[in-house]
Amino acid sequence: MRIDLTTEPGDPRIPNEDYVSVALPASGAGGSLVLLDGVTPPEDGGGCVHGVPWFTARLGGALLELSVSRRDMTLRTCLAEAIERTADAHRTACDLSHVKTPQATVVAARWDEQDVEHLVLSDSVLLVERRDGRVTAERDDRLSRLPPHVPELRAAVRALPPGSAERAARAAEYVRAVEALRNAEGGFFTAAADPSVASRAVTGAVPRADVRSLTALTDGAGRWVEVFREGTWADCPALLREEGTGGLVRRVRTAEAADPRGGAFPRGKRHDDATAVYAEFQGGTRAPARAPGCTGAGDPGSLPGTGPRPVPSTGLPFPEV
Repeated sequence: MRIDLTTEPGDPRIPNEDYVSVALPASGAGGSLVLLDGVTPPEDGGGCVHGVPWFTARLGGALLELSVSRRDMTLRTCLAEAIERTADAHRTACDLSHVKTPQATVVAARWDEQDVEHLVLSDSVLLVERRDGRVTAERDDRLSRLPPHVPELRAAVRALPPGSAERAARAAEYVRAVEALRNAEGGFFTAAADPSVASRAVTGAVPRADVRSLTALTDGAGRWVEVFREGTWADCPALLREEGTGGLVRRVRTAEAADPRGGAFPRGKRHDDATAVYAEFQGGTRAPARAPGCTGAGDPGSLPGTGPRPVPSTGLPFPEV
C-alpha cells in the first residue's frame, strides 16, 4: 500500500506539538495509523515539566504499539491503556489534575484483511474514501455543539473593535467559558490523563474491500477546507494523490501568507502545526479522480457524517485542539 505523510510546525522556532505515525506489520495483513494534535499549553505549562511534544510522542507511540500488537483490544481500549501508560510516566513529577495538563486530539485507524476500524476524539478528522468515490468525514463534532452562550460570547467579541480593551476583556471571558467545558459533560473531550475519556471517542468500522484510502488531518491541515474553503473534504483524497500531503500543507501555508492578519479568514493563530497522513489500499476498482479544489461534490455538509458546513474560525483564542 501507499503511505504518504507530512508534518510541519506553525512556527519553526517552536517545537511541533503534532504526532503522526504508521505501522505496517511484516505479515502485510494489516496496519495502523495514529495522528495527534497536541493542545497548546498555558503560560504556566499546565502543571507539567515535560511539555506537549513529549506528551504526544508518548501517547502516540503507546497507542500505535497497542493498536498493532493487541488485536484483541478495541481501539477505545487501546486508547485508554495508552493514556494510562502516559499518565503513569509523569504522574509523580507533574500535576495531572491541572485542567490544561498536556492533552491532544486523537485519530486512529486500524485495518486487517476484513475491516478498517477508526477512532476519532475531538476536532482532527479522518476521511474514508470508498471505492465507489464516496468520501465520509469521520468527526467528533462536540466543539461545534457547545451550549448557546458560548457562540453568543464569540459573536459579541467579533462585534468589538480589534485591539480594543473591551474586545480583549470579552475574549478572555469567552476563553474561560470554553475552558470550563473541556473534558466536562455538555462540552468536549481530549486525551489527557483520564483513561475513561476513551469511551467518548467516535468509533466505527467498514469492510476493507470497500475502502480505497484513508486521510487523517489535524485542524492545521484541515484549514484548507474549514477556514480557507478552497475545497471540500471530498476533494482531499484526489488532491493528496496528485500533490501528496506536502502539497496540501503548502496550499495551507500559501493561503495563510495571503491573509497574514486573518482579516478575510479569521482564525485563532496565523499559522498552526499542520499534519496529514494518506494511506491508499491496493486492489479493487479505482474510482474516478476528482480535480483538486473542485467543489462539484457540494459542501462538506453533503457528505455522510460531516454535519453542517463548517463555520469559519472566529479569529479568537478558541482552544486550538
